[in-house]
Amino acid sequence: MVTENLKKFETPVFPFTAIVGQEEMKLALQLNVIDPKIGGVMIMGDRGTGKSTTIRAITDLLPKIEVVKNDPFNSHKSDLELMGNEVRSAIQNNEPIETEFIKIPMVDLPLGATEDRVCGTIDIEKALTEGIKAFEPGLLAKANRGLLYVDEVNLLDDHLVDILLDSAASGWNTVEREGISIRHPARFVLVGSGNPEEGELRPQLLDRFGMHAEIRTVKDPILRVKVVEERTSFDQNPALWLANYESKQQELRDKIIDAQKLLPTVEIEYDLRVKISEVCSQLDVDGLRGDIVTNRAAKAHAAYDKRDKVTIEDISKVITLCLRHRLRKDPLESIDSGDKVGKVFREVFEIEN
Repeated sequence: MVTENLKKFETPVFPFTAIVGQEEMKLALQLNVIDPKIGGVMIMGDRGTGKSTTIRAITDLLPKIEVVKNDPFNSHKSDLELMGNEVRSAIQNNEPIETEFIKIPMVDLPLGATEDRVCGTIDIEKALTEGIKAFEPGLLAKANRGLLYVDEVNLLDDHLVDILLDSAASGWNTVEREGISIRHPARFVLVGSGNPEEGELRPQLLDRFGMHAEIRTVKDPILRVKVVEERTSFDQNPALWLANYESKQQELRDKIIDAQKLLPTVEIEYDLRVKISEVCSQLDVDGLRGDIVTNRAAKAHAAYDKRDKVTIEDISKVITLCLRHRLRKDPLESIDSGDKVGKVFREVFEIEN
């Protein structure tokens, strides 16, 4: 009864399938959900372009996940990479484990968050007096197997951004205090958003995000009117709106689940892999992260389109998203980095404009 009452007070989420435009951002989010190993997405754009609305809407599309009951890390019942130490010990000792299905967690990281709030804390006094590791989980524990959203990531302390990116890349969070160490799984899709006017992220931090989507304010007056009208009617009667979009939402939900299942079988031919690396080489991309992410994203895109072979079309859809933020910025260059990626891609893949 209490749960039902709480549901009435849940804030309705604007349906993902009702969002007009912003195709680049929507595609990047969906591909990261299909393959979280792409490494998250950085969304840069003007104020009031629906960044937060779209990011919150994607979580509503995601299938529920099975977690160990009352576990602070949303532990998986059989995957060692996704379970905490207590669950692992219980399994090794053949203890019975209760599970439940929950909505994929979506954790908002507040701008003023401290390192302790993000990583969790160890109660040293309790550990010394009672001889147990008293760990108070933080936001990274909550975000395991879900999404971690950082609005205005370019205003976040660099040290915290480093911690988030390290956890997102390794899938683990380690907290050390006074010689006591706790390690727990923290595998999540990191989604950052920001406004370029408020400052750019350092290049070495930007490079750690798998994809970089840029969004602009809609210029077409008719499209702008449509966006305003849809938002207004949703605010007036969210229940009716959600009911109208339920079949479209379910269709996209099924498409994402099917793509997740198909992904392990998707292949990318050697020639295409060589050409992707040639594009990265010609663009003078530092390191190999660009090559790896483009390959992953192209496979996820093929799976999204229900295919087990990557095509040039798949690569063309994702390569700008994967590489534009990895280019060395020349202050004297007027060409947009996205156009530059597209130009080199067409040359290497011998595609006529």
